[in-house]
Amino acid sequence: MRKFKHCLASITAIISFAVILTSCSATKNVPYFRDVPDTAKQRVEAEALYQDPVIQPDDILSITIITIDPTTAAPVNQAANVPIASSSLSPTTEVPGLLVDKDGNVSLPIIGVIKVGGLTTYEAKLLVKKKAEQYFKDPDVQLRFANFKITVLGEVQRPSSYTLPNEKVSVLDALGLAGDLTIYGRRENVLVIRDVDGKKQLARLNLNSTDLFKSPFFYLKQNDVVYVEPNKSKIIQADASQTRIVTIGASIFAAIIVLLLHIH
Repeated sequence: MRKFKHCLASITAIISFAVILTSCSATKNVPYFRDVPDTAKQRVEAEALYQDPVIQPDDILSITIITIDPTTAAPVNQAANVPIASSSLSPTTEVPGLLVDKDGNVSLPIIGVIKVGGLTTYEAKLLVKKKAEQYFKDPDVQLRFANFKITVLGEVQRPSSYTLPNEKVSVLDALGLAGDLTIYGRRENVLVIRDVDGKKQLARLNLNSTDLFKSPFFYLKQNDVVYVEPNKSKIIQADASQTRIVTIGASIFAAIIVLLLHIH
């Protein structure tokens, strides 16, 4: 009996030690920006340069021309903000705006066809204004994306696609929209998927490090996908069969020990 108690105490100690190690390993990866000391007055140089996104085919633009007499530009504005189905959103979603065709063009009543593909919204705004000046006196132009969309998937509270009213969106903004990572999300290995000229670009971001701010993927572009991988704890939890095997194995191991002690 004394040997059994000693053996049982040893097994309990080993299991407790393993649990402590696992807990410490999991906990240290939860906070963001772990390389910033708690008491340090450290200044992080944000070297990630923001680049305005460029207009691409199938984008939807909201274009409004403002004139002294609103009625003069009304035909243009009405036609430029008709709800249309967006290929980048769900099939049932319609947003008001002008669809950029495969050649990068938009067509405005009175003004005509304007090539905006490859331009930023600011550059496109100046181009539309220049064209509008031929038909209207002192026009002002408002132009923005109507379907600037990013998608957040994986171990976040609210995985979904989000349509945003502004263009300057960081990966932290995206994760905030999705309700932040769950406790099971891998903070050191967040994946960003970007479509550039029909080809996929992939980048891994480490939320535990301030080097995140230096990445060219820190600021997102339209149609970017952010994927948060599950950590080992979630994978083990999700694998019910593996859990059953471990439980059965542990039971058999304990039974063998008890049997051996009983024999001796």
